[in-house]
Amino acid sequence: MSSRPCIRRLPAIIGALASAVLVSTLTTGTQAQGAPVPQPDPGTTAVTFADEFNAAAGAPVDGSKWQLETGDNVNNHERQYYTNSTRNAAHDGQGNLVITARRENPNNYQCWYGTCQYTSARLNTAGRFTQTYGTFETRLKMSRGQGMWPAFWMLGNDIGNVGWPQSGEIDIMENVGFEPNTVHGTLHGPGYSGSGGIGAGYSIGSPFADGFHTFKVEWSPNRIVWSVDGNVYQTRTPADLGGRQWVFDKPFFMILNLAVGGYWPGDPDGNTPFPNTLTVDYVRVTNDTSGGGGDGSAIRGLGGKCVDVAGASSANGTPVQLYDCNGTAAQRWTVNGDGSIRALGKCLDVTSGSTANGAKIQLWDCNGSGAQRWTVSGARDIVNLAANKCLDVTDNSSANGARLQIWECAGTANQKWTVG
Repeated sequence: MSSRPCIRRLPAIIGALASAVLVSTLTTGTQAQGAPVPQPDPGTTAVTFADEFNAAAGAPVDGSKWQLETGDNVNNHERQYYTNSTRNAAHDGQGNLVITARRENPNNYQCWYGTCQYTSARLNTAGRFTQTYGTFETRLKMSRGQGMWPAFWMLGNDIGNVGWPQSGEIDIMENVGFEPNTVHGTLHGPGYSGSGGIGAGYSIGSPFADGFHTFKVEWSPNRIVWSVDGNVYQTRTPADLGGRQWVFDKPFFMILNLAVGGYWPGDPDGNTPFPNTLTVDYVRVTNDTSGGGGDGSAIRGLGGKCVDVAGASSANGTPVQLYDCNGTAAQRWTVNGDGSIRALGKCLDVTSGSTANGAKIQLWDCNGSGAQRWTVSGARDIVNLAANKCLDVTDNSSANGARLQIWECAGTANQKWTVG
């Protein structure tokens, strides 16, 4: 979970937000100096913002879509000075925007700690584009090394009036260099800001800096779903806030940046490479508010019924059951390379990590434990690897609400599943 204090607003952005008039309505963006995006027919998904970064090598960012912030950041004790130079943010001529952190100070920039040691770039869409709800996505290749802190995130457009954290913050992707295989998605708001933000991490088997990956949130009323490369790993609703205020029903703008140092990542060390780059293939936004959460599909079993999350609840401990197939998010599962099987942003889990026959199945925060590692065999068994036992319908019942459990694999009909 992010420990970003996020009161790190630079004076330039506060001034711009206080004076900008940004009009945005439900699932409707505004861009290019407030000119409204043409509206699609009701029920039609449309692209409301896109930057494919296809300009010539060395070209600056598109000023009709992004503004570049300048200055340092005392609040997080980051080390960089953000510039508007193409040395820190420019197209590479190969369909990418490259944000470059450099160990240099060409203009004697002064930071909170004295003469600045690094430069980098941070760009945002404030005054150019805001939107309430929709799908926000980027494909990028991460920076690497101790002390590096890349992020793709959003802030409430009212920050100039209400301040942070009342404005709200949605971190779509953050990475800190000491966790090369893990990214984080987090919500910040009143009473759950900084290190108290509500979020989760997602890990893979190799550094994210080794290749391009896609990061996305699907944002709808009272629901935000995070995914990486199409794999949903987290869903948040007002129920996750413990009675605290949900501040995510208003226009937000986007931010891309590459920070150097700070409270969370720590400072670079002698092994941190410079120049250090964050390479962005695209940023795309649509008005899709389905909040479906990835490309999940049904898992069908006994009596042609589906593996289902009871009550479509994403709360930890929610029973997983058999139920009439209905195509809802509670029945859309992704089978992932890390062995997890996920729906509603959480994982298929054996209660209490038990390996005993009859241990019931539930939904739980993904944690990589043996209780959440499964394999689908060619014989249509779904096997829990820690227990070496099969996903099984209790009492061989095809009734709606029949609980799922693990049991010794027997090849019986109540242990056979069809994924997709």
